[in-house]
Amino acid sequence: MLTLRDFRKCKNKDEFLEVLKAKEPQERIDDILYSVEYEKELIKLQGELVDLQQWVAKHKKRVAIIFEGRDAAGKGSAIRRFIEHLNPRSMRVVALAKPTEVEKGQWYFRRYIKELPNPGEIVFFDRSWYNRAVVEPVMRFCNEEEYNKFMAQVTEFEHMLYEDGVDLIKFWFSISKDEQVARFNSRLANPLKRWKFSPVDQEGQKRWDNYTFYKEQMFSKTHTTFSPWIIIKTNVKREARLESMRYVLSKFNYKNKGNSGTTLFPDPNVVQRYHRLVKQIDS
Repeated sequence: MLTLRDFRKCKNKDEFLEVLKAKEPQERIDDILYSVEYEKELIKLQGELVDLQQWVAKHKKRVAIIFEGRDAAGKGSAIRRFIEHLNPRSMRVVALAKPTEVEKGQWYFRRYIKELPNPGEIVFFDRSWYNRAVVEPVMRFCNEEEYNKFMAQVTEFEHMLYEDGVDLIKFWFSISKDEQVARFNSRLANPLKRWKFSPVDQEGQKRWDNYTFYKEQMFSKTHTTFSPWIIIKTNVKREARLESMRYVLSKFNYKNKGNSGTTLFPDPNVVQRYHRLVKQIDS
């Protein structure tokens, strides 16, 4: 175990690393070094996001970023890193509760239309209208007619957004079944995260294969050239955050792009456009 004396006697990073190697197992050292590198990359990418946001505001762009995935896939934690240093005046996070009785009687997309970005704004959707494509049919929150109507309308809806100048990015965070269980157990063990766990989460594990069926239906019918699905394929949360940031940044030619000195090209082993032959880890 490191002591205060160890810290005091080290004059630079190299000396500290030598002390660390003498006192800690290699696995622990690797974790520490990865964490340090992650934080360095994160702050650089967040700086790029600030530049992107200023460009979006100046040029009155409208950017909507959808975060989808199974429960505990890391959608919320990724969004928090995206927005950490952004100006709240030109950014919003949308995480809608279940529809009210009035909303149930309206056109399904209406509750989402009013949340779309205004000129100069970036909106992050923590789940989206795609609830009706996967979660709702799996949990029987909608009937077959409602599901079929949604699937027939959604690509037309997104094409209208595209034609109107909205930049829509659709992420699917893909994690394995075992990793989902591990994250559920972590939530239950932490009093500050226990609120995140719900009976729906528990059912999600039981209905894993059903989720897979509807997920694949969604991809095959709603992946288009103007609105593709981007799969973030990793069980490592920190990697998912960095690579999804890189993908977003790579899509825009904003002022001062690349000034942070870090790569803005996402790892193709982690970030992939949907294709029938692409193997996912949550299949």
